[in-house]
Amino acid sequence: MTIKSDRWIREMASAGMIDPFEPGQVRHSGEGKVISYGTSSYGYDVRCAPDFKVFTNIYSATVDPKNFDERSFVDVSGDVCIIPPNSFALASTVEYFRIPSDVLTICLGKSTYARCGIIVNVTPLEPEWEGHVTLEFSNTTNLPAKIYANEGVAQMLFFQSDEQCEVTYRDRAGKYQGQRGVTLPRP
Repeated sequence: MTIKSDRWIREMASAGMIDPFEPGQVRHSGEGKVISYGTSSYGYDVRCAPDFKVFTNIYSATVDPKNFDERSFVDVSGDVCIIPPNSFALASTVEYFRIPSDVLTICLGKSTYARCGIIVNVTPLEPEWEGHVTLEFSNTTNLPAKIYANEGVAQMLFFQSDEQCEVTYRDRAGKYQGQRGVTLPRP
């Protein structure tokens, strides 16, 4: 298995692997500095879409992955999302991914957020998975934390195998196949 470079990422993106796709690294916009996104040396920095689901205890719902209660979240839309202290929020990538059948994709948080106590978690994107990636943000601090929409939040790393897997995510008809926007747990 080999990690893929910027050249491979640009080639695969032109074949529809990432949409929309930024071929370079963007660090500035018309409004000034942004947290970088786009193609890097050995990965792709994804952007956060402007729709968030922030955990709340207003309804005293229990968080149960087998019977998820949507009242556990409040919806927030905008250019920023404030995550309360020691809390959690969900968002999705701006980018829609179509992972090739011989590729496994791993997501890691950006150091800019990690150094502020904001942890990004995403499970691996399996061969032939496609959709918007649901991003999980944990605010590990005792202060409110800010997430910026349409700016970089995490980096995708692409590992290409030297052999095809026997059963892809699509073959299994995975429950998160083709997801759009923020997708809540499905039992």
